[in-house]
Amino acid sequence: MGLFDRLRGRRGVGGPGRDRRGTLDRASASGDLAHLEQFVATRRGVEGYVEPRTAVTETTILLVAADGEWTRRRIDGPDVARRLSRDLAVPVYDAQVTGYPQRMRDWSARQKDNKL
Repeated sequence: MGLFDRLRGRRGVGGPGRDRRGTLDRASASGDLAHLEQFVATRRGVEGYVEPRTAVTETTILLVAADGEWTRRRIDGPDVARRLSRDLAVPVYDAQVTGYPQRMRDWSARQKDNKL
């Protein structure tokens, strides 16, 4: 798909839930789901935060562990994020409503300090 196709949008590419019209991002892939599943399986106290689709990115889910470690991946819409969270027994929140937990910012600051 060329740049102009992306900007113009292509409805229905990839099946239901893949209407990428108006975004410059790729859709989620099975590797994204596998990563999220592994993150939940290998960490404790994980919570999910659904981030809405924007003009630049598709819908994403941000997972935050109890220690603040986090990961973000694309997902095929808020309904899929909520279903995944239910299947993985992880509480899920709307990031626009709740914001992000302080432990996530603290973890990121520690990672930045460790790189210096």
